[in-house]
Amino acid sequence: MSDNQLRLVWIYPDLLSTYGDQGNALVVERRARQRGLDVARLDVRSDQPIPTSGDIYLIGGGEDRPQRLAAERLRRDGHLHRAVENGAIVFSVCAGYQILGHEFINDLGQREPGLGLLDVVSVRGEGERCVGDVLGDIDPQLGLPQLTGFENHQGVTHLGPTARPFARVQIGKGNGTGDGTEGAYNGTVFGTYMHGPVLARNPLIADLLLKLALDVNALPPIDDRWYEALRNERIAAAQQPA
Repeated sequence: MSDNQLRLVWIYPDLLSTYGDQGNALVVERRARQRGLDVARLDVRSDQPIPTSGDIYLIGGGEDRPQRLAAERLRRDGHLHRAVENGAIVFSVCAGYQILGHEFINDLGQREPGLGLLDVVSVRGEGERCVGDVLGDIDPQLGLPQLTGFENHQGVTHLGPTARPFARVQIGKGNGTGDGTEGAYNGTVFGTYMHGPVLARNPLIADLLLKLALDVNALPPIDDRWYEALRNERIAAAQQPA
């Protein structure tokens, strides 16, 4: 942060905002403002350059063709790499998560290069699509409560040696590899398959992003009753017998 202003960047809402993931930007912005922070939010369309001076970058999910277009433009742009080198935090969902990896399968059935910001490779699953509520335990190193989210993907994402699983699922498919992992992270770069939007269901993940951006260990408390009601409802729903 500079000049006491948090710079929040929502990447390519015209391509990667199919499943309501823009709600993640709304949650981070609101929780920052509730703490008295001055927030400058920038929604960057796919025909615009990515700024390198952001503090938190958010990327959402999307269909196969928009995902390919987004990956192509982010590779040409190159600024997200520079932002991460400058210490920025990146939180990505579904198609955005796959784009941050080394490669994924595009809408043409071809291997599409990703950005290489996460040590993961995504392929297309051969079985049933992963759809439904998910519950999982987030990596204890992150100090966060149970993960709740909604997955809707055909992708299978394999983690390399430098990527840590973001969570391990109790209910749901997660990365689709059968090993119980969900999402991945390394340093300040995070990826998950969770929609919901995931930060509305898991507001303390949003707070983690804020703490990393502010370089603090704790934030002032705020009223979380609405978020807790939503969390409890979705957790209870996921635990109901199919």
